[in-house]
Amino acid sequence: MKKIGLCGSSGSGKGYVAKKFLKYGIPTIDTDLVYRETTTKKGTPCLDALVKEFGTQILTENGELDRKKLATIVFEGDGAKARLERLDKIAHHYIKIDTDNLISKYKSEGKIAVIIDAPVLFESGFDKMCDFTVCVVAPYEMKLERIIKRDGITSEKAIARLNNQLSDSELKKLSTYSIDNSNIELESQIENILVNEKIITKE
Repeated sequence: MKKIGLCGSSGSGKGYVAKKFLKYGIPTIDTDLVYRETTTKKGTPCLDALVKEFGTQILTENGELDRKKLATIVFEGDGAKARLERLDKIAHHYIKIDTDNLISKYKSEGKIAVIIDAPVLFESGFDKMCDFTVCVVAPYEMKLERIIKRDGITSEKAIARLNNQLSDSELKKLSTYSIDNSNIELESQIENILVNEKIITKE
């Protein structure tokens, strides 16, 4: 079973792209979703570690993670990149355990491949557990518009978020393949990658 690392900056639409792989029977492990589930309940090891690093202000009144508060602390102001690195380091350890379990599950089900959708694929080291990597790219203004609409934040906050992530050009240099999500020929791009990696054959 091939493990495909999928990445892309905020607003690139990699979640949408990941769903397109289902046409070929390839499921996705969304590490962001795994992370949310890992930190949802009060008293989980991951949440305890985050509170130790960023303080109790990241918690809701119920003692669960307030993702918006955490995002504000991490992404805004001087030193954002350093804070993001600390967040990623803590989260990666716990996400990897659950991701490994899901990979084993899909392998036992006989899946031909699985996508590991990680917002910080290379920074977290998830790329090392993949057979190859794919980055999803899109024009900067398109990504800004998507972030503002999706998350209900100001353009200033959206810009700050993008500026603290790897650019499309940087991701392209690191990745095996890239997919242009502003391109209407999305499925043909995916198919070409899968054929090239001998995961599927063209009819």
